[in-house]
Amino acid sequence: MKRKLILSLIGMLAFTLSCNDNILDKSNPNEFTPESFYKNGDQIVGGVNAVYSSLQSLDLFCREYFFLHDMRGDDVASGGGQLETHRGQLLTGTHDASNGVLMQVWRGWYRLIHQANQVIDNAPKATENVTEELKLRVVGEAKFLRALAYFDLVTVWGGVPLMETYAKAIGEDKPRATADEVYNLIISDLQTAIANLPLKAEYNDSNVGRANKEAAQNLLARVYMQRGQYNLAEPLLAEIINGGAFNDWADVPYIENFREENEFNTESLFEVAFTEANGGSSWDATGQGTSTEVTFRGQEYGPNAWRNLIPSTSLMEEYEKVADGDPKDDPRYNDTFYFIGDEYSNGTKVLENWGWKKYQKIYKADNEDQRSGINMRVMRYAEVLLNMAEVQNALGNDGDAIDYLNEVRSREGVEMPPYPTANYPVNSPSEVFRAIIHERRVELAGEQIRNRDILRWRALGKLPSEPLSYYAEKHALAPIPQQEINSNAVLTQADQNPGW
Repeated sequence: MKRKLILSLIGMLAFTLSCNDNILDKSNPNEFTPESFYKNGDQIVGGVNAVYSSLQSLDLFCREYFFLHDMRGDDVASGGGQLETHRGQLLTGTHDASNGVLMQVWRGWYRLIHQANQVIDNAPKATENVTEELKLRVVGEAKFLRALAYFDLVTVWGGVPLMETYAKAIGEDKPRATADEVYNLIISDLQTAIANLPLKAEYNDSNVGRANKEAAQNLLARVYMQRGQYNLAEPLLAEIINGGAFNDWADVPYIENFREENEFNTESLFEVAFTEANGGSSWDATGQGTSTEVTFRGQEYGPNAWRNLIPSTSLMEEYEKVADGDPKDDPRYNDTFYFIGDEYSNGTKVLENWGWKKYQKIYKADNEDQRSGINMRVMRYAEVLLNMAEVQNALGNDGDAIDYLNEVRSREGVEMPPYPTANYPVNSPSEVFRAIIHERRVELAGEQIRNRDILRWRALGKLPSEPLSYYAEKHALAPIPQQEINSNAVLTQADQNPGW
């Protein structure tokens, strides 16, 4: 269900420095500070809603987030469109610390962290028309969102400056923390979120887009997997699977996870909501504007739009050919990509080019433009099962790992032959892991997960071969944006990641 998630609170939550001149040292009764705003239940909910709004920003899920992760993986190639230089550099590994995409995503996450910290610090102080249960939930939501931000930062950049409270004055710079210190905060935040967030099923329709317990559990499982702590990820994933909330997930046709009509469905754990109801193109880097809440994903990747990024050859070749006839008979092949001659616009038109099908609205529209209201799916249940398959393989339980893989392959509209197959025998742990790599790639293609998989498997020594032709040791971590080093008084060039 579409709904307006947020009110623009940046102006109300702004704070100003005091003037030394006493005659000017006056309080404006019409201007809120974080300390004066969070007084009642509506205000603390409004505060956390503003944090969700930052996810919609141009710096994050509206545009730059999917560019960053897709271009640092191997799911995409240049479509020969209008791919700007700074994007092309990420695609070929020729970027440096001045890269604009890196800077925008970094800035987007820290803006969100600042807002989340305001909620975490001030919501517990609310006393008017508020229950303790609501305060715990709101802080749990803010900690989930802060953990989501720091997890992205630490996987892309390693250790980063750690802001655990919101800045109250200019110049409250923080040094670079270690990756372990960042992970410790993420884990603590998610443990709090898990303890205090409702289950997905406990939210009513008007709150369906909020962070829930299962999403926090899956995010914490991602964290442990990224660190090679598979034994700690297992019980988190098991609780989601055994909880029963997603028993009907396989009834959702695969393609419906990427269309507008079936958002927040029974497979969904967490989505970033978008809608065309509030206006056109959103070039808002903050996400706090109230007039537009759209994503450019369709425009950027669309086969009859800008077509800046197209599916890579290696991704296309990953899909299975099980029988004679069509080149690929995994149904996800045709649900993930459009091809020349495919019908679109409710079957009234025929495509003259090929490209991505996920997140494209031309199944019902004449063209892609800068107004797409299709939600970005951040977590869905198929990933939970694939996470558990990797966990079981790592723990030596290959029979269970295969069962989880086959559950993904048996969903409605996919119904692929179960493992083992001729292409993927599973007679050894390494063969099972090869099947896991394959299944994650074809199931989650274009969902900004492949980059994190490559980073994890490379760091843990599990990557069978290097998928990026340009890869050098320095590419293990992205360069800290030079603008951050220049503006942060306690960072120096010595804090830059190796090789940059």
